Amino acid sequence: MLSFIGRNILTGLVTILPVALTLYLLYWLAVTAESLLGGLIHLLLPEALYWPGMGIIAGVGVLFAVGLLMHAYVFRQLFAMGEQLLYRMPLIKSIYRSIRDFFDYFSPREQKEFQQVVAVTIGDSDMELIGFVTQTRPDHLPGDLRGGDRIMVYLPMSYMIGGYAVLVPRSSVRPLDMNMEEAMRFALTAGVTGAGSSKGDREKSKAR
Repeated sequence: MLSFIGRNILTGLVTILPVALTLYLLYWLAVTAESLLGGLIHLLLPEALYWPGMGIIAGVGVLFAVGLLMHAYVFRQLFAMGEQLLYRMPLIKSIYRSIRDFFDYFSPREQKEFQQVVAVTIGDSDMELIGFVTQTRPDHLPGDLRGGDRIMVYLPMSYMIGGYAVLVPRSSVRPLDMNMEEAMRFALTAGVTGAGSSKGDREKSKAR
């Protein structure tokens, strides 16, 4: 009886927790935007003209405006100059560079030379690992690692945040028909969630 109750409680927790965490994150972002930008709007507008939610709308507007400005060469140069200041600050430069590199990898502005999602063959066995290509240009690698036709691949670890950056021969890498979101979810959950439908399967479904 206790086992039955515990199993159902665990099932309910696994079902509700992802939804709850997602909603809480959205709630936190909305409250933060309303708190920061709402107070600024209070200073600029009379009390009678302010209504709850304007801070959230302003936050979305700021993100949209920054996205537009990043297409302008002058703004990109100014932003790069500001980043150079952060890169010169002890401790801050290490934290900021790591966060910047991670988000740049998933940024739609970044154009990848190679398919991002790949299967890496280990040795002479048939075992393969799912990975994400992070660097294909030898001139972007450290000098001692530039020999041979090799690329850098990130191998995520299941059920935890972390992984390995490995340098492998290009011949050991096979492109996969999966997008980044599908591959990351599949790898981090050890395949429990399934791979989802491939691009070809989706196109066939639309054709039907």
